[in-house]
Amino acid sequence: MLYASVDHVSFEYDHLPALFFVAESVLYRLCCDASLKAYLYLVEIKLSKICYLVFLRLFIYFLHGHLESFKQHLLRLQPYAYALSFSGESYCKYPNIFSNVQFVLKTMEIICKRELLPGSIFSPVENKRQHKNIDSDMEHSQFNQEGYEINHLLWHCVAAWTCVQKNSAQLNKVLDHLICHKTQLQKKSWLDSVVALLVLGEAAKLNMACLKTLMDLMRDFLLSIMSVQKEDKSCKVDDFSWAWNVVYIYTTILAEICLYAATSNLRKTAFVGFCECKSSRKGILPMDKPEEPELRETSILGLLNYFSSKISENCEQVTWIVYYGLVYNLVKMSWELRGDEEDGLRNLIWQILLKTKEHEKDGRIHNAVNIAKAELNDPTDPFTSYSTKVSSNIGDEVFSKYIGWRIAITLSKLFFPSTDTCILPLKKPLIKRDQTKCLNKKQDSMKKRVLHITVREHPSISRFLMFPYPDFFAKGDEELARIIDHHWQKELKIRQKEEAICETEECKNKELEEKDHFREIMKRRQEKLHKQTKPYELPPRTEVISLEKKMAPQH
Repeated sequence: MLYASVDHVSFEYDHLPALFFVAESVLYRLCCDASLKAYLYLVEIKLSKICYLVFLRLFIYFLHGHLESFKQHLLRLQPYAYALSFSGESYCKYPNIFSNVQFVLKTMEIICKRELLPGSIFSPVENKRQHKNIDSDMEHSQFNQEGYEINHLLWHCVAAWTCVQKNSAQLNKVLDHLICHKTQLQKKSWLDSVVALLVLGEAAKLNMACLKTLMDLMRDFLLSIMSVQKEDKSCKVDDFSWAWNVVYIYTTILAEICLYAATSNLRKTAFVGFCECKSSRKGILPMDKPEEPELRETSILGLLNYFSSKISENCEQVTWIVYYGLVYNLVKMSWELRGDEEDGLRNLIWQILLKTKEHEKDGRIHNAVNIAKAELNDPTDPFTSYSTKVSSNIGDEVFSKYIGWRIAITLSKLFFPSTDTCILPLKKPLIKRDQTKCLNKKQDSMKKRVLHITVREHPSISRFLMFPYPDFFAKGDEELARIIDHHWQKELKIRQKEEAICETEECKNKELEEKDHFREIMKRRQEKLHKQTKPYELPPRTEVISLEKKMAPQH
């Protein structure tokens, strides 16, 4: 319930005290209780997911400048972040938890104006020279007098989402500029990159061009990482030791697109990819691992084919973590698609998981399946009892369905404010009663001015088509109305069938009554007239001839 509420609720300034209370409570439970246990418990998975959503919201409030008056709350979180930074040995085998922990620590690093501890397992090994001189990437994540410097990639992703919502013709230009800033994904300050991918993923749920841009960004990012790792294999900790966080979160975004995209074509493309070659359809997972596989696409099947062929005991960290994340999300997708009428995607996912279970020998990948099943609290085996339907009350929310959409709306209002939208207020000042009348008059005058704006006065407005795509709640209402109409049509057909059956029965009863009535009439006529013919019926021709002979004169 707490995870769903943190995912669903909108961004309001009044929520900050409660958000800090939840953050402190969850971190206390995670650092002082759960992480000290010898075995992994289900509560740790849930706590890490809640931590991720809470600190993601805190980072968005931080971009608005809302956390300046919450210094005491931030100071109270620092000891827990310090303790959490030493829990890497406990969670490094479980990337689904480890990624959330890394996100929390990175957020605390930026918000609290301090770097990670040099002795922590989460920070890369740096020499004294690098420790004294802050590099350009870390300067990007520091405060200055003007505020936090926004990543150009994040700005363009928000611009792309805004163009999709307004159905703007400038979307292609924005996406072209966005691709020009693809190298910013390779910067060490990866928190902006994650938020940028979240926003672009929301746009990709509605637009195919945005989906292609998202997949192209990740393909270039992975190719750059792999090329660096091939060049310098002797170095234990390289500049891209943090890169797996970005790719792992990308796998989750891609899984959400496969489930919640607006059209079936978008969902299919996110899963299969743009390539229509026959090789992708011949085998789901080619188990004959080539020596040098090619990364053609960053769809789910493309990533599976690439990283499954490179998995080994001594493989790079990015390789097995991304493979782990893909299998982990596939199990959750299969559970999310339970009871679906169009279960073609679920059949394909089941085949992939079955083949992975039979042929994959790496224990880390099998842990992904077991941990996903434990998180879903699913008593059925997805491999043997695949066709069984699970009740809807089992398990918790599988994916965060609302947080990306909320972030996109909030950042769009922050980066591109307009007259008819209100940005999150910094504070709610105390207003006296005498001042309310003046404020109401000013607000009324502002409303009148806004209503009198025309396209002629602002020609730039005419460039945009003012028919935005429906948001998540509007689509939910339309889907609910469609379901209600569908059931009403079914009920109407059932009623029509029942009425038709009743009409046929009534007709049969009337025919039987008429036949019985006619029989009674014939009985009475036979008794009185001693005739068996029906009323108004001529006698047979033999009787007529005999009568004529009798009536003929005799000569």
